Amino acid sequence: MKMKKILITGASRGIGKAIKERLAGEYELVLHASSPDSFKYDIGKHALLCADFSQPEQVQHFCKQLKKEHGDLYGVINNAGLTIDNSLLFLPERDIETMLQVNLKAPILIAKQAAKIFHSQQRGVIINMSSIIGQTGNAYQSIYAATKAGLVAFSKSLAQELGRLNEQHQIRVNCISPGLIDSEMSAKIPQIELDKVMSNIPSNRIGKTQEVADLVAFLVSEQASYINGANIHINGGLY
Repeated sequence: MKMKKILITGASRGIGKAIKERLAGEYELVLHASSPDSFKYDIGKHALLCADFSQPEQVQHFCKQLKKEHGDLYGVINNAGLTIDNSLLFLPERDIETMLQVNLKAPILIAKQAAKIFHSQQRGVIINMSSIIGQTGNAYQSIYAATKAGLVAFSKSLAQELGRLNEQHQIRVNCISPGLIDSEMSAKIPQIELDKVMSNIPSNRIGKTQEVADLVAFLVSEQASYINGANIHINGGLY
């Protein structure tokens, strides 16, 4: 039996790498990173699609490749993202554009292309990776927060939209909002700030990338067939 094909963006490290490791063997994977050199591990037989999502023309080419080479796609995990921390007063416009492009516009365009593929198959799953910051906000991350909040609203709206376009389909769109997760991004947080956040986590620990990957594995499975248009928090109780 042919395995279902799933695209994972930002698959070279952190949460994306953990998702790849969790889904490998159960699904045929298409892995994305900005360049082949981004992968510090052997990708094996998995397909590779590279693009710098901060460059609009590369996103457009990426979407065309997705349609041309992976027309049997079943799922998309929009995981790629970045933050450039700074006060809005001093944040260069190019950095604002980069975060908007990578964190919001690229996932939207990829979801658009995927939805076209799914529509013809009448099935498919899209998972967009947001962040707790999209709900709580955070000083020096106003643009990052805006992009992540935008992904939540986009996911909820797209789920409703696709449901109205075709009542017979099995296309689902969900969002995941991780809290503090042990990754390259959290490793950059100053210790004093990390201690402050930790004091507000009822579970008294940092989350693991594998735990986010387990949630992704559930959401793409048939066991989650009635979960649609949801934003699921995985944050140890941090709100």
